Amino acid sequence: MSDAITGLVLAGGMGRRMGGIDKGLQAFHGEPMVAHVIRRLAPQVDALLINANRNAERYAAFGHPVVPDAIGGYAGPLAGLHAGLTACRTPLLVSSPCDSPFLPLDLVARLRDALERAGADLAVARTGDQLHPVFSLTYRHVLPGLTDFLDGGGRKVDLWYGVLKVVEVAFDDQPDAFANINTLNELAALSALPGEP
Repeated sequence: MSDAITGLVLAGGMGRRMGGIDKGLQAFHGEPMVAHVIRRLAPQVDALLINANRNAERYAAFGHPVVPDAIGGYAGPLAGLHAGLTACRTPLLVSSPCDSPFLPLDLVARLRDALERAGADLAVARTGDQLHPVFSLTYRHVLPGLTDFLDGGGRKVDLWYGVLKVVEVAFDDQPDAFANINTLNELAALSALPGEP
């Protein structure tokens, strides 16, 4: 039987480009953005965690454990991944940001297949020549190395990837699935499109 997977929704950022508001809780097609992400990711995993550094009660209302960064100062997505790997109880963890409501419904299956075939430490989504580093599947055994990297002041995902065996997984058939909403203008533009994500 394949190893169980925990999903991690990254909602711990400061939302700087949205004026400091909590992106995951912004309304999109009538409900918080994070609700769309949860609905698409949860069926693909065995358990789900939400990484959030504020509004913990509101995130907890979605029915999944909320884990804050252990590293202070809004240290970025690697700090969120560190929190998720620390809290998860499965051999594998897949991450997705809270502001990508169109994430692929086959994200986990494709990342897992590539991870296992390559014998890699981490699988990451890619469209064209653009990596999507916050959409990744990794083994829990990378946690000690990530902890050391963060304790040493490391914050950049690409530098941490440099010490791992990483496989890139093409999603060129779903180029729009990784659209993320960083500004209020983007939120308004995508909200105006017809249909549900």
